[in-house]
Amino acid sequence: MNSQLIQYVPRFAETRILVIGDIIVDHFIWGTVSRISPEAPVPVVNVTREEMLLGGGANVLHNIYSLGGKAVLCGVIGNDEMGGRLQQLMIDLGAPISGLVQGKRPTTVKTRVVAQGQQVVRFDREQTGVPAEQTISAMLAFIDEHLIDFDVVIISDYYKGVISQPLMHHLLHRVKLLEQEKGRRIPVVVDPKPDQPSRFIGATILTPNHLEAEKMSGMQINSERELIEAAEILQHKFSCEAVLITRGESGMSLLERGKELITIPTMAREVFDVTGAGDTVIATLALGLAAGASFVEAATLANVAAGIVVGKIGTATVNCAEIMAELHGELDGPR
Repeated sequence: MNSQLIQYVPRFAETRILVIGDIIVDHFIWGTVSRISPEAPVPVVNVTREEMLLGGGANVLHNIYSLGGKAVLCGVIGNDEMGGRLQQLMIDLGAPISGLVQGKRPTTVKTRVVAQGQQVVRFDREQTGVPAEQTISAMLAFIDEHLIDFDVVIISDYYKGVISQPLMHHLLHRVKLLEQEKGRRIPVVVDPKPDQPSRFIGATILTPNHLEAEKMSGMQINSERELIEAAEILQHKFSCEAVLITRGESGMSLLERGKELITIPTMAREVFDVTGAGDTVIATLALGLAAGASFVEAATLANVAAGIVVGKIGTATVNCAEIMAELHGELDGPR
């Protein structure tokens, strides 16, 4: 299949993706540890550098740009310093900021302290819950005006409140109208959190991880039979065309409507950090679909990208050259 997959990667540059979701600034503090604090049994981190990175839905956007695609991010930031930094990071990336809505709550920030390649602690600064009505109305107005310009919509749900039932209902209704009235089919790809799962009924494809799939299906998954049953429950429950369950070292399992479950083995060689791996998966999956790939082809491309990104530390991204090298490597045999 890899020889077929190669054709889609250059087509990523021709795609346009709308990312709707929770926006996060990923703040990394890097340092070294050589002693334990005399004040408490905790490591003393000698800070060597800090960096601010695009996180949450913004990291999905970053992944799309790293892979050569174009995308617009629609979500909520605060009228604060971190919101300003996030906007500048997007401008530096070459991404438009027209879909960003400044709300009354602060920009969500996740700070991770990393020493000797290991995460020591993480602390979050955030205010969750459904944003103010005025904020949601501004997002819906942006969706109404620009939806037709995109090939695929990604929902990046970190359960901070932006991906609400009213927003999803409005979006899916607009997608359906576009298909009925203009023949314009725009797949909606959802990276879900299991809380209030009814929000996602009618999406095109869901990409839960193993634990999320268990929670959303209401059953434990300990065998191939249970995996198939859970995927079937999810497909029926959400009236979606496909379900892609990401399973860490066990790879990914895809169930399309009317087909048998397909498991794609992991391509990860070494796992250093899974931070943002789900963002890479959904970005690559959406780009594949936008480029004309089938569900199984797009899922396989996403699996390749995930195998690369977990070998990096931090909120990392993947580029086309890395995916092409991996695909060519598989064609040429083990390296």
